[in-house]
Amino acid sequence: MVYKPEDWKEQKSDTFVLTMNSVFVTVGSTSFDELIACISDKESFQVLQNIGYNKLILQIGRGVVEPEPFEKPEFTLEVFRYKESIAEDVRNASLVISHAGAGSCLETLEADKPLIVVINENLMSNHQLELAQQLHRNGHLFYCTCSTLREKLVTMDLTTLQPFPSGEPERFAAFMDKALGLQ
Repeated sequence: MVYKPEDWKEQKSDTFVLTMNSVFVTVGSTSFDELIACISDKESFQVLQNIGYNKLILQIGRGVVEPEPFEKPEFTLEVFRYKESIAEDVRNASLVISHAGAGSCLETLEADKPLIVVINENLMSNHQLELAQQLHRNGHLFYCTCSTLREKLVTMDLTTLQPFPSGEPERFAAFMDKALGLQ
């Protein structure tokens, strides 16, 4: 499925209301304080609002950066460390921003959600970058760094994303081998 703007609307009586309003950010079981700090600053809140989002949900893992949750009429911030499953958060999100962990990427892509992967440039052996680049080349996601995240949010065109072929573990394993240079 190609993401089209009309997919982000739902009919309410005679008018259409945009449902593109919730962003879910996940760092998995690790810490990625730079991402959490970047996406939870006032400038990022403003960028998110300007492009139509009014809710940000942060899964912060074991990081030390823990933004204060708040709820205002124009914008809401929710924060948690871990849950048994983030499947519902992914499913309810209009956009997912994630670290480049294979599990987080796969869960989001299989849920057929638009995904921006943020590369942790502080990792030594960065297989995450290779994975993100390959998934981007195949048209499944966007990727960036913390320093380019706001720009990516403003310039991304979600209509260009292609669905990820789900339910085929052998194909994903072959894809991972190729992305990581093992094939």
